[in-house]
Amino acid sequence: MSFSQLILYEEEFHKINDVLTKLYSETNAKVIFLVDRNGQLIANTGETENLDTTSLASLTAGNIAATGSMAKLLGEKEFTIIFHEGYRDNIYISIVGRRVIMVVIFDERSSLGLVRLRAKKSGDDLTKIFDDLLNKVDSKTEEGVSPFAEITDDDIDKLFSE
Repeated sequence: MSFSQLILYEEEFHKINDVLTKLYSETNAKVIFLVDRNGQLIANTGETENLDTTSLASLTAGNIAATGSMAKLLGEKEFTIIFHEGYRDNIYISIVGRRVIMVVIFDERSSLGLVRLRAKKSGDDLTKIFDDLLNKVDSKTEEGVSPFAEITDDDIDKLFSE
């Protein structure tokens, strides 16, 4: 399945960060991040200083793709939750709204039950945000307004200046 690029507005980005920050706090996780199905990091929170989040995001998307192929071999549409248990850290991966992947990395300070419970609620919140975002993009497209119309030359200069 191919997934189109995601257009994210600042308002929705802040809402997504709020959901991830709340989940981080409620689960006592080490790291939480959100990835699109193409492997692009959307947002993260937590102890990311010593993590290669770009590689982890890409590998997570690959993991989802591989697991999806296994699901199809077993006659399933997909497996929406994946759990990896390690000696020190655990990784809980869930597909949110069939659009994005939420990853929660946690250790003995938390439990799988707590992570599953809180991640379910956060996943529902994120699904609503992404549904609203898609409606927003669709309505702007129908109006003939490009989602990139609000980007100015000054914005681009600021992005690439020191």
